[in-house]
Amino acid sequence: MDSPTKQADDGSRYGTIQHQRNGFMSRIGKFNHKEVFTWQLARTLAMGQGLACLICGTAISSQYLASDFHVNTPMLQSLFNYALLCATYTTMLLCRTGDGNILQILKKRWWKYFLLGLVDVQANYTVVKAYQYTTLTSIQLLDCFVVPVLMVLSWFFLKTRYRPVHYVAVCVCLLGVGAMVAADLLAGRDQGSTSNILLGDGLVLLSATLYAVSNVSQEYTVKNLSREEFLGMVGLFGTVISSIQMLILERNEVAAIQWSWQVVLLFSAFALCMYALYSCMPIVMKLSSATSVNLSLLTADLLSLFCGLFLFQYKFSVLYIVSLVIILIGFITFNAVPTPAARTHPDTASSSVCEEGCYDNPVATPSDITKQEVNADQAQEDAVVVVVVGHSTKM
Repeated sequence: MDSPTKQADDGSRYGTIQHQRNGFMSRIGKFNHKEVFTWQLARTLAMGQGLACLICGTAISSQYLASDFHVNTPMLQSLFNYALLCATYTTMLLCRTGDGNILQILKKRWWKYFLLGLVDVQANYTVVKAYQYTTLTSIQLLDCFVVPVLMVLSWFFLKTRYRPVHYVAVCVCLLGVGAMVAADLLAGRDQGSTSNILLGDGLVLLSATLYAVSNVSQEYTVKNLSREEFLGMVGLFGTVISSIQMLILERNEVAAIQWSWQVVLLFSAFALCMYALYSCMPIVMKLSSATSVNLSLLTADLLSLFCGLFLFQYKFSVLYIVSLVIILIGFITFNAVPTPAARTHPDTASSSVCEEGCYDNPVATPSDITKQEVNADQAQEDAVVVVVVGHSTKM
């Protein structure tokens, strides 16, 4: 015969499980698609795909330069982008007064922006360099390493707290990338070199890590300081660093370029696409997060492939469509659920980012957050009632 204490424990456990089942079913029944598929989500999706189109533009212009004109100068191409950023946003900082002036910024944190510029330049360089040693398939797969690194860095430095649905959404997006790579293999597009696959794969992983560091720093800066300060400082130090690196590593390749109006046009297209990408990415990050932006950029390779069907006579595969749909489903799922920030002490909480109770994902409104808190409190009260009732019934 069971003791009263064991019966009470069994009753409370059964009551809790039953309450959880009822709560889950009630949440399903109360699902309202209008609360998930909002204009904010649609805008984030559209802007993310706009960024992917800009990356597609840089890929196409680079491929034309390499294949048709035998130009392979990633540092020179990056230099034009940083020079445009410097001419625009660094000039804005020069015209400011007070703490936003460039002299005050350099005086307080020049070394931080120097390191950030160095990281950004090397991230762009190493991923291009990897094509000389490894295959396109390896680069497409390993480049996704930026997403888990971003999530880890955001967890520790931005205090972003992800829910289980966010991890599921990321896995769905990576599954879409796997479908894209499978389509490439079936179409015979496993291009690239195999001269030193280990070195090439290492360069891709290094590039993904550097991109993650740069993007987390970018998200922190644009949410705490300003978009103009980030772009102005990256433009300034990026111009200096890429100029020095180009003179050291690419002076022979630059001297061998056969300049023509087509080459100038392709260089201009690359620089303008990169400039627009750098200028718009902070805006999207402020609306969502660095992780969300990089999930949307996973479709950039697919957009390049779709363009390649007409420009480079790539073979079509239905898996490309499947991959695009899967990635978009994962992206929408990730952004449909807010990512709460960790609670911080009121004395140390930032006034603009990660305030107590704030959410990084703006899809949720303040009323939604209040409802969530009320529902959580009500769920706790219901659980207590169920335990007490179950205990009294068994007695």
